Amino acid sequence: MLYFQLVIMAGTVMLAYYFEYTDTFSVHIQGFFCHDNAYTKPYLGPEESSAIPPAILYAVVAGVPALVITVTESVLFLLQYVSEDLDNREKIIVMGDCCYLNPLVRRTFRFLGVYAFGLFAADIFVNAGQVVTGNLSPYFLTVCKPNYTALGCQQVVRFISQQEACTGNEDDILHARKSFPSKEAAISVYAALYVAMYITCSVKAKGTRLAKPVLSLGLMCLAFLTGINRVVEYRNHWSDVIAGFIIGGAIAVFMVVCVVKYFKGKPLLSEIPPEESVSSGPMISQPRMEHTMEKYIASQVF
Repeated sequence: MLYFQLVIMAGTVMLAYYFEYTDTFSVHIQGFFCHDNAYTKPYLGPEESSAIPPAILYAVVAGVPALVITVTESVLFLLQYVSEDLDNREKIIVMGDCCYLNPLVRRTFRFLGVYAFGLFAADIFVNAGQVVTGNLSPYFLTVCKPNYTALGCQQVVRFISQQEACTGNEDDILHARKSFPSKEAAISVYAALYVAMYITCSVKAKGTRLAKPVLSLGLMCLAFLTGINRVVEYRNHWSDVIAGFIIGGAIAVFMVVCVVKYFKGKPLLSEIPPEESVSSGPMISQPRMEHTMEKYIASQVF
C-alpha cells in the first residue's frame, strides 16, 4: 500500500505540473463585449508586484503547516515519553519487513503527506476550472488592447469572440483568461483550515481553551485577507474568490474528516505491543505431574 500511495502522489504532482507549467491543456477562449466595464479595471503589474506575491504565499502555505505539525507532534511525543512507563514499550515500529521508523516520524509524515496531497489536489481543481471556463479577469481589456476600430465597435456594442482581437502581450492575455476560480484564495483557505483543524483536534492540553481558537481564527483571517487583496488589486472578481474559498475549504474538510479521521489515532508510544517474551510463544503441552496424595487417594478408592 505504501508504494501504491507513492504512485498516486507522484501522479498528482505530475498532473499539477502539467496544468501549471505546460500548455498541454489549452485555455477556453471566452468572448467579450466592446468597452465592457467589468473588464476595464487597471492592470497593476505582474503577480510579483502584488502585496502578497506568489513566492511569499507559496512559502507560507508550504512552510507554516510543516512547522506547526512537526513541532506539535514532537512536543506531544516528548510529553508522552516523559509521562509513560517506557520500560515495557518499544520505541520503534516496523513498516513492512525491512524499514524501522519511530512513531513520531510515522505520524508526522502521515499528516504532512495528506496535507501535501490535498494541496496539489486543490491546485488541480483550480487549474481545471480556469482552463475549462476561461473567465476573464477584471483587467482583461487593459492588457488585451483590442483595436475597436477594426472590430467595428464605434457605433454599436458588439460581442467579440475572435482570438486575434487582442493586440497586447500574449502572456498577460493568457493569464488574464484564467480568473475563475482564484488559486490564491483556494490554497490559502485550504492551508489555514487544515492547520486550524489540526490544532483543534490534536492539542488537548489544559490551558489551551482560548489559545486554540485564537490561532485558528488568526489563520483563517489571513486567508480571508488574501482573498480580499485579490479583489482590491483587480486581479479577481468576488465570485472567483468565493469559489476559491469553497474549493479550498471543501478539500481541507474532506482530508481531515475522511482521510486522517480528525487526526485521531493511538497514542504515539502505545502503537507498539510490548516486547515479545517467551510466554508469548506457542504453548507446549507437558505431562501432568500427579501429587503423592492424589496417588494415595486413588489407590484407596479402587
